[in-house]
Amino acid sequence: MTSESPSPPPCRACTERPALPFEFSMAFQPIVDVRNRSLFACEALVRGTDGSGAAAILAQVTDENRYQFDQACRVKAVELAARLQLPCYVSINFLPNAVYEPAACIRATLEAAKRYNFPPERLLFEVTEGEQVTDHDHLKGILGEYSRRGFKTAIDDFGAGYSGLNLLAEFQPDIIKLDMALLRGIDSDPVRQAIARGILGVCQALNIEVIAEGVETVAELTFLRGIGIYLFQGYLLARPAYEQIPDVDWSKVPA
Repeated sequence: MTSESPSPPPCRACTERPALPFEFSMAFQPIVDVRNRSLFACEALVRGTDGSGAAAILAQVTDENRYQFDQACRVKAVELAARLQLPCYVSINFLPNAVYEPAACIRATLEAAKRYNFPPERLLFEVTEGEQVTDHDHLKGILGEYSRRGFKTAIDDFGAGYSGLNLLAEFQPDIIKLDMALLRGIDSDPVRQAIARGILGVCQALNIEVIAEGVETVAELTFLRGIGIYLFQGYLLARPAYEQIPDVDWSKVPA
């Protein structure tokens, strides 16, 4: 189990920690299960302490500070999840290019979970399909190591890039998140409907859960629920809240 895995030695990325030249924190957005109207997870989304969005922070990430930023994001997400007494998974986005050696670079995350008393079995790691990964074997190694340690893994923005099915053929995560661009207006678009059904069929055959992200209308949610998707994230249900767990608007979920 995750908590019983031996502690690896830290990698260089985890021990050489110059101060970041900017400050940041996290907002949280719920991922809900409409079957029982419960929280499945909350995604930790980077935000500036001055109210700026993720783009302003990510624009300051360079090759020189990428490793420290990735580590700091993980620790901050766990710290806040513990402080807010998050009752579900905390979903943490990670930068594959910032991970030297997966077993070693997870150490700071596990230490944070222990320090803040957050259950490590509630860690979920997301990587976006659009992330510029030059070494796919390295990414597979990261996802495989996290899976071996008992963490849930997810491919974010599935359908936004060109390599999704190739990656899925080589590694099967626990979850894929369908990209919002694919789902926009899906209730009235037969082409998008056919693509979504196809992806869902593949995932069901591989025992992979599907999250519909970026859902903005009741019609979108109703169609997606009708084809067998039960996990949702989007402005329809809750917008991200800075250092808080926002309330879910369950009135938008048809009975």
